[in-house]
Parts: sequence; C-alpha cells; structure tokens
Amino acid sequence: MSVPIAVPANARSRRTRAALLDAARALLEENGPAALTMAATAERAGVSRRSVYLHFATRADLLVALFDHVSEAEGLGDSIRPVLTEPDPVAALDEFAAHLGRIRPRVRAVATAIQRQRRSDPDFEAHWEVVFRDQRQVCRHLINGLHHAGLLAGTWTVTAATDMLWALMSGDFADNLTIDCGWSASRYAERMALVMRSAFVAAPS
Repeated sequence: MSVPIAVPANARSRRTRAALLDAARALLEENGPAALTMAATAERAGVSRRSVYLHFATRADLLVALFDHVSEAEGLGDSIRPVLTEPDPVAALDEFAAHLGRIRPRVRAVATAIQRQRRSDPDFEAHWEVVFRDQRQVCRHLINGLHHAGLLAGTWTVTAATDMLWALMSGDFADNLTIDCGWSASRYAERMALVMRSAFVAAPS
C-alpha cells in the first residue's frame, strides 16, 4: 500500500500541487482514464515529472488526493452539510436528494471515469475506496437517524437499508434520468426524495 505524501506547507509547493490536481482532473474529463499518467499530468501542469513524484509517490496517491481536490473545488462540503445537520431524519432524506441533484452535474466527468475504471485498474480502485467509504458513512447516518427515531420501515434492517440507499445514489441512475430521459436536476431531486421516503420511512400507524 502506498503512503500519501503530506500536503506541502509553503505557498509555491501548494500552487504546484493544485496545478497537478487540476491537470489530472482535466485529463480525466477530456480524455478518459487511459490519459491519466504521471508524465501527462506533469506536462499538462507545466512542471517536470520529478515534481509530480515530489507531491505524489504513485498514481494511486494522485487519484486519492484528487477526490479531496474535486470535493473542495465543487463545494461538496457545503452541499452535504444540510444533510448531516438536519435534525429531522425524514427532512434529512429530502436534503440528501437535493444534494444529489446539485452535486452530480459538477462531478459527473471525474466520477464516471473512476467508476468505470475501478474494476480493472488498482489505482482507480484506491480512489474508489475513499469515495465508497464517504458515501456509505452518509447513507448510514441517514438510515440510523430513521432507525433511532422509530421511523425506519419495518421490513428494513439498518445494514440492508444503508446498502439500498447507497445503490440509489448511483451516478448511472442519476445520469439515466437527467441525461437520457431529460429530467432537470430539480425534478430528479424531487422524485428521488419521494422514492426515498416511500422506501425507507414507515407509514403512519
């Protein structure tokens, strides 16, 4: 397993690191996973190959760092915050659906590249493991909220409901509706909220 290199402290090194991550993202979005090499990243960023390895020991390290970089650039933290801070577990599901509608268009290109390459490339698998862990934590938080409030539908266990909620947030599922079926992001979020409530919230007794 590779050991990530610490984020540099001085301003010049931070700029170089950001340029490398921007370059990696652009290569993925424009040309797909095969284009993302350390050499191509260095060339796109306008730095030497040695500079890449000073910041990222391996391609896997570069990809793992790219997750945080894209999340920060696209405001994932601000988008997910209402989901995690909403005290009403049912309203939190609605916030989650709204978050999915907001964030998918911003990260679609990178997320799709990672998803499609992860089963055949161990470097992309390393990135996917980070994404998967974070997504599962959010899903479990939401399902636990319903469970502790006595609102989780009786046919679900916490684990099974977490699995299903995570599957529902699939990027392919969102793209099928918003791209192939022509749904707006707001319509997707509204209908996703209805699906989540129907699936996981117990009917009033």
